[in-house]
Amino acid sequence: MLEEKRTQQELSLFHCYLPGFLAIPLQGSQVAVKAPAARAQLELHVPPGLTRLQVVEGAEVVLPAWYSFRGEVSSGKPREMLTVMWFLEQEGKELNQVLAYISGVLSTQPGVSLVHTMPSRNVSLRLQGLQEKDSGYYRCSVNVQDSQGINKGHSSKTLELNVLVPPAPPSCHLLGVPRVGTNVTLSCRSPRSKPAAQYQWERSPPSSQVFFAPVLDAIRGSLSLKNLSTSMSGVYICKAHNEVGSAQCNVTLEVSTGPGAAVVAGAVVGTLIGLGLLAGMVLLYERRSKALEEQANDIKEDAIAPRTLPWAKGSDTISKNGTLSSVTSARALRPPHGPPRPGALTPTPSLSSQAGPSPKLLRTERAPPEPIAPIPGGVPSSTLSRMGAVPIMVPTQSQAGSLV
Repeated sequence: MLEEKRTQQELSLFHCYLPGFLAIPLQGSQVAVKAPAARAQLELHVPPGLTRLQVVEGAEVVLPAWYSFRGEVSSGKPREMLTVMWFLEQEGKELNQVLAYISGVLSTQPGVSLVHTMPSRNVSLRLQGLQEKDSGYYRCSVNVQDSQGINKGHSSKTLELNVLVPPAPPSCHLLGVPRVGTNVTLSCRSPRSKPAAQYQWERSPPSSQVFFAPVLDAIRGSLSLKNLSTSMSGVYICKAHNEVGSAQCNVTLEVSTGPGAAVVAGAVVGTLIGLGLLAGMVLLYERRSKALEEQANDIKEDAIAPRTLPWAKGSDTISKNGTLSSVTSARALRPPHGPPRPGALTPTPSLSSQAGPSPKLLRTERAPPEPIAPIPGGVPSSTLSRMGAVPIMVPTQSQAGSLV
């Protein structure tokens, strides 16, 4: 079905330039144009074994083709009107005309030309600067007329061209943490290759080593290294290759004995988090303590201060019922050294000053104390004044508890 469609497209093009001739499709890929009887039959030729060509991208190629007439008797250079067309057919795309030579006019696409100058029976096609997109089926169609414009025949042939691409430089990666006892994977991948690249890993000198399956996946380009040791450190080279070329990359493996970078990073992050939590707890504790202290100060400010005695320690003491029990002078009275002068006041010590250093409150039920006689040989008042004594009156209590 595809062959018939292609043939009809070619015929429609030829009918545009050769009106009045009937094109009859034949078996296979040949197309014949019905010509007058007794005419030689046109045949288009390609070298045997060259119907499928493979070329490396960037190179150039010649698609060989020439025509002749079966049963023709050579009579020098023929005078012919030649029409040549080359088409590119690709799967899923429309038929693409890459070259046309019609009535002495040549039109081509970039990088496409005829090998020989026209008119010539050698209609070989040259393609330069090939790319992968130039791969496909190239069909050559030839139609010949004599000098009188009578059609001498039509024929076509197809050649397959496959443009191969060497592997592009691959990229190498190390997957995992290279520490003693762990497993890592070395990956290698070429971004572009036709056909698909195969991969080979090896270790560079001085410890040369070539790896094979099962540790090597030649299709995916991965190398698995298990239970690492320090002796496995070195430079590992990956080679990507296909039938038209190769490329390589390398990766350095350094097996360490200490914790990996991930472990160290985790420890640092954990330490920082711990310090942050600790600082937050300390700050919270300080704020709470300050709040409690402020609350206690507020309570103290609102409390009523206790009542205090209107006199200082060591002063006279009043009994529970509010009566004065005794009065103690600020200074101890010294015994008199001589007889008192007439009219001089003689200080009389209280009972509390004679009892001891700590005066006690006397109960009101007890009998009033006896007056103490002045000590013979008392000190004169002038002497007491010079000593700083203060004359006082000692009150006494009645039995009813009132002062007298």
